[in-house]
Amino acid sequence: MSKEGVIIIKAQEYRSQEQNREEALQRLQDLIKSAISLPKPRKPSKPTRSSQRRRLDSKTKHSHLKTMWGKVIDD
Repeated sequence: MSKEGVIIIKAQEYRSQEQNREEALQRLQDLIKSAISLPKPRKPSKPTRSSQRRRLDSKTKHSHLKTMWGKVIDD
């Protein structure tokens, strides 16, 4: 793409100008088709039960550790 916004497709694979022109047109069509197509929307997935359980267990363990940081009471 040039600074002016013009798409430039260079085709020099074949010896004949006509074949190169057809190839350039085909590549332009492919470029337009790929620009038109929308990507497939992502479906959000749910976390598994075991991953939820691990997360809650780690939170419980960390909260227990934090309670242990408190002052020590001597009787």
